[in-house]
Amino acid sequence: MIKTTVNTRGGAAPTGDEVYDVAVIGAGAAGLSAALLLGRARRRVVVIDAGEPRNAPAAHMHGFLSRDGLPPATLLDLGRAEIAHYGVDVIRGRVEHVEPGYGVRLEGGPVLRARRLLVATGLRDELPDIPGVRERWGKDLLHCPYCHGYEVRDQPLAVLGTHPGAVHQALLLRQWSEDIVFLTHALELSEQEREQLEAFGVSIAEGQAVRLVVDDDRLRGIELTDGRVIPRTAVFLFPRPAPRDLLALLGCAKDEQGWVVTDRTGRTGVAGVWAVGNVADPRAQVMAAAGMGSTAGFAINADLLHEDVEHATARHRATAAQT
Repeated sequence: MIKTTVNTRGGAAPTGDEVYDVAVIGAGAAGLSAALLLGRARRRVVVIDAGEPRNAPAAHMHGFLSRDGLPPATLLDLGRAEIAHYGVDVIRGRVEHVEPGYGVRLEGGPVLRARRLLVATGLRDELPDIPGVRERWGKDLLHCPYCHGYEVRDQPLAVLGTHPGAVHQALLLRQWSEDIVFLTHALELSEQEREQLEAFGVSIAEGQAVRLVVDDDRLRGIELTDGRVIPRTAVFLFPRPAPRDLLALLGCAKDEQGWVVTDRTGRTGVAGVWAVGNVADPRAQVMAAAGMGSTAGFAINADLLHEDVEHATARHRATAAQT
């Protein structure tokens, strides 16, 4: 349901009667960056925000030049304030369906019509069903060494074997700590992987995790099925990223891993539809996602300009033929 509507032009809320140049679905770094560029290009833009940013559990974001250490919510607040200056409409709601044309139907609200569609809905991190995992996610249960490794440097760390990418994750984490334990959990290591981990100073613990041990709101370790507790102050795992299903509804082609296929600007194989940020690239950090949004904004504006010029030329010719 639509919770709130913010019309940054200062007038009435959108009713569905108007036609936007671009509808941006998703108000994270990618979507807001595209909206900023398009708003500055004096395009009529609406941003639809479901209020579910991927990095919401994290207290701070890192690796964003000039914004390192900033809370993610603060970045989004700054972004919304910036696009407000350029007359971009922001609607707090969830997209229920996208109709040909493009008509964007909101849950409990109107159908918003737009000439182009930018999907920046991010992804869902699918976490293992282990007690404590969801509660500690983004605190001392982490996934990205580049995002969080420095903050837990030189501490006793563990990597949980929930995904084939966990081996690389453990090897990478040796850059931040000399005390790394790789817990096999649900992963069967190859001989080569075992050799690499041992050669690189990563200890291997056989067994399956049954819960995270937490005391006084701090992670103390991981308990295994045999009752052992491996003392650790932070645990890394490789979540299974799942893109939002809106692009599938639009009929966008996907690659072998299930991610939407785009060109370098974010353009999908469906005419008039772009996809940027984590919905297109699960590895994109906040700064990269913002860059993807900006790149798509340039491309969408150029595409609209081409169409505008074609229509103007056709009208010009029609008028000339009548005189």
